[in-house]
Amino acid sequence: MANATMLKFGYPDTLVREFEHWVVLVRPAQVTLGSLVLASKSNATAYSDLSAEALVEQAEAVQSIETALREFCNYDRINYLMLMMVDPHVHFHVIPRYSEPRQWNGIEFPDAGWPGPPQLKIATEIGSDAVSTMTHQLKRLF
Repeated sequence: MANATMLKFGYPDTLVREFEHWVVLVRPAQVTLGSLVLASKSNATAYSDLSAEALVEQAEAVQSIETALREFCNYDRINYLMLMMVDPHVHFHVIPRYSEPRQWNGIEFPDAGWPGPPQLKIATEIGSDAVSTMTHQLKRLF
C-alpha cells in the first residue's frame, strides 16, 4: 500500500524502480535534470524507525540510482536531501548536480545552485507528458 508521500510524488505513474522497502520516483518538479525521490514504502516518519532490512536495501537502491543517473544525465555530483517537513514519510530528494546545463527533450536544465546547495525553489516543471517520457527512459536504465 502506498503512503501519502509516495502518492504526492506521483506513485505509481512516476515509478522508475520498486524494491521491497523503497521506491524510486521521478520528481515532477525537476530541480536539475534527473531529479528523483527515493521513498520508503513504510509508514515510518523517522529514519530511525526503518527496519534493518530497509536500511540494508537502501544501499542497493542508491547504487542503482547513481548508475542510472550517470548514464541519463552525466552528473558531476549527487545530493540526497532528507527534508520531511511537508511530506512526513521517510524519503530523500535525489538531486543530480552539474556545473554546465543539461539538455533533454528540447528543454534546458540549469543547476541554479552550483557549486553551492541545490535551489529547490528553482525547478523546471516539465508537464505530465514529459514526466511520463522521463519515467520510461529512466526505467530502462535501472
